[in-house]
Amino acid sequence: MNKCYFCGAQSSGKIYRNSVCSSCGKDLKVCLNCIHYDRNSHNQCRESQAERVTDKDRANFCDYFEPSGKGGSSTAQKKAEEARNKLEDLFS
Repeated sequence: MNKCYFCGAQSSGKIYRNSVCSSCGKDLKVCLNCIHYDRNSHNQCRESQAERVTDKDRANFCDYFEPSGKGGSSTAQKKAEEARNKLEDLFS
């Protein structure tokens, strides 16, 4: 079972470059959702043959992509909503 790196929602089936999360709409074939992603590795990827990807949260064409299954937590989405609400409160 695949999970979205941002909200943690589960998705089934194969992930393609244009696959998006049904819950939050974020791209699913991204570095942040890959088993090889590692913030502390060179180019933030443990796969030595993979080409460098600069936008880790955007869909890409990496041939080494494998879903990590970890997924994010809904707290990331809640924080984004809270920040948006605070911003809206400033202007209302």
